[in-house]
Amino acid sequence: MPVRQLPETIVNRIAAGEVVERPASVVKELVENAIDAGASRIDIFSDGGGRRKIVIADDGSGMTAVDLALAVDRHATSKLDDEDLLQIRTLGFRGEALPSIGAVARLSITTRHAAEPHAWALRVEGGDKSPIAPAALSQGTRVEVADLFFATPARLKFLKTDRTEAEAIREVVRRLAMARPDIAFTLAGEERAPVTWAAALPGAPGQLIRLGDILGADFRANAIEVRAEREGVVVEGFAASPSLTKANALGQYLFVNGRPVRDKLILGAVRGAYADYLPRDRHPVLALFVTLDSREVDANVHPAKTEVRFRNAGLVRALIVHALKEGLAREGRRTAANSASSVISTFRPGAAPPANWDWRSSPSYPVGGGAGFAAPSFAERTQATFDVGAPSADIRSHEIAPDLLDRPLGAARTQIHETYIVSQTRGGLIVVDQHAAHERIVYERLKASLDANGVQRQILLIPDIVEMDEATVERLVARADELAKFGLVIESFGPGAVAVRETPSLLGKTDASSLLRDLAEHMAEWDEALPLERRLMHVAATMACHGSVRAGRVLKPEEMNALLREMESTPNSGQCNHGRPTYVELTLTDIEKLFGRR
Repeated sequence: MPVRQLPETIVNRIAAGEVVERPASVVKELVENAIDAGASRIDIFSDGGGRRKIVIADDGSGMTAVDLALAVDRHATSKLDDEDLLQIRTLGFRGEALPSIGAVARLSITTRHAAEPHAWALRVEGGDKSPIAPAALSQGTRVEVADLFFATPARLKFLKTDRTEAEAIREVVRRLAMARPDIAFTLAGEERAPVTWAAALPGAPGQLIRLGDILGADFRANAIEVRAEREGVVVEGFAASPSLTKANALGQYLFVNGRPVRDKLILGAVRGAYADYLPRDRHPVLALFVTLDSREVDANVHPAKTEVRFRNAGLVRALIVHALKEGLAREGRRTAANSASSVISTFRPGAAPPANWDWRSSPSYPVGGGAGFAAPSFAERTQATFDVGAPSADIRSHEIAPDLLDRPLGAARTQIHETYIVSQTRGGLIVVDQHAAHERIVYERLKASLDANGVQRQILLIPDIVEMDEATVERLVARADELAKFGLVIESFGPGAVAVRETPSLLGKTDASSLLRDLAEHMAEWDEALPLERRLMHVAATMACHGSVRAGRVLKPEEMNALLREMESTPNSGQCNHGRPTYVELTLTDIEKLFGRR
């Protein structure tokens, strides 16, 4: 078959296949054009999931008649001063959006520039451009796209339902609205009730208002401001405390120079920063904005401009990790359970007894009570109901030093179920999970010891021999150097056993067999791409779990208070290293609400 030149209409439709994947792609391109035009308000309307109609109206600078005629030609753009693709300061720059949309839909543009006496209109249908004609419009630009993909009907077969396509449009607008809180957005259509995000004040407060409007009140209540700057790269935004998580990474919104992106480098940095706070199956919610010189980032690596490439990727990653860790450490004692609403919602008034309930069937009714047996009084039955045994340990009020009540975690009052410490503060009460709390303390000690001068070891008089299958033994021995950094010295003891010769002093007496088996399970999930630092932190987390106070251990009053004081001085003590909260708090106001006093 001989080589031939493709017709212009076919070329445009092929280009449209790269830019216009679905109705949401059209909305993205047109809203970005409105932002680049300096709009302060953008209205978006869609019908039929964007299939039947999309309308974008803005109050931006508009276009002159000459500019409008060129705007629908391929590779015509007003967003590049010269041919330097490294100096891109706008969201759009390729000059492909309008001609690509016009090639597969019925496109109508009405625009007015301040220098023009009136507005101008232009239509493009399936690539055929009409002459420019005068029109009526006060200011800005109004773009209408109808019958999307009518010129390429095969593409319609690959679209989802109207509801799904409408949700994709909503997500695109949400991301662009997060990036520009100074612009008012209105999103409407038959698929949804209209929603308006008013323009917010500049700076972090306005940004948080916009993020709260979009991501919800829970995000606003749990948001931690993060910021870091180095060598001209700025990372800022808001990250939710580890208590607010999702089952996937869809709650992570990332922006580079105002451009919404899905970048693997940034997502990996976020995962690394939260590794000490979340379980492996949970993901944080955040909005991060990376700003840097346009020459240091390539935004031209993807037709839809959803991916970027950094010149110094290591610097960007390190800065993101630093910003998030610093913010999380600053708010280290904040937990999900510290939100009064989440605590109160777990309390429900006791259900009324069944209609056929008889106190004689109650556990407190003595077996063998015959006809001559006198029924217990109401007071006796009530007391029996609440007779659950004495607490594991308790401290009478006269034994408490008054100054302890002013400490953040208060004074220990009692231990219940040999697992939970109840403490009193001036303004309420706190319940602490003793194992989770001590686990975080041991973990932070291990990390600090490693950074300082290495973990102190204790030599076992008789090496502990742990039998395992050969594959597990090989996996452990291969990581012997990494384990030695934490004071765990092992060596092969034949084809199916490992000898433990030294253990970390910080863990005290520990079950070496159980510890090694847990470590082996974690190592089975590692790959060589996992950084050494993360592998070491996995080891530290596993050791901390084995070296902490276990649930079921009775604590003395002085031990309980000592644990509370250590929590107050330990970074990130609001969560254990598996991501679970270490304590919950109820203020006196919360308690009064539970009993209807407020």
